[in-house]
Amino acid sequence: MRNKSVILEARDIRLAIELIELGARLQLLEAETNLSRERLLKLYKEVRGESPPKGMLPFSTDWFMTWQPNIHASLFMAYFRFMQTHTQLKGLELIIKAYRMYLEQIKRGGMDTVLSLTRAWTMVRFFDAKMLQMANCKECGGEFVAHAYDPTKGYVCGLCHMPARAGKTRKAAEAAAANASQRDAVAAA
Repeated sequence: MRNKSVILEARDIRLAIELIELGARLQLLEAETNLSRERLLKLYKEVRGESPPKGMLPFSTDWFMTWQPNIHASLFMAYFRFMQTHTQLKGLELIIKAYRMYLEQIKRGGMDTVLSLTRAWTMVRFFDAKMLQMANCKECGGEFVAHAYDPTKGYVCGLCHMPARAGKTRKAAEAAAANASQRDAVAAA
């Protein structure tokens, strides 16, 4: 048995707890800590009160290109790149701080969280592997996540050119139906 540092193990446990609280998947925990899979499983169950979700991590850049995920991914990357430039943070610590800023902004705006910590971590790895890049919108000037090596001249973001079905989620449909019911009730009274 090798000699382990109690301090390093405690740091890994603290980091794993923080990641679990932010919704990290088990694969992210395994990649970013030196704790055994069995230890991480026990820790996950203790912190969340349930077993970790099963399945593979996201492995395609295409998810980040769809309308709503692209906007959320671009917001996260704006925080990530700003903090990368203006702080001494690096690696996972930088991802966590940028993700916390993203969550704070989303909650403040009353929106649902679209980007998970695991997807944010994966996206940063896609940027490091030069699979994704930032593109400037010719309409608003904002920077948005785009496939690497795609032509970006004349790029228009999903906010400036919204798809026809944007905002037509089940939640929006339920809210519209509830508003229609209230309107009908008021009209009948």
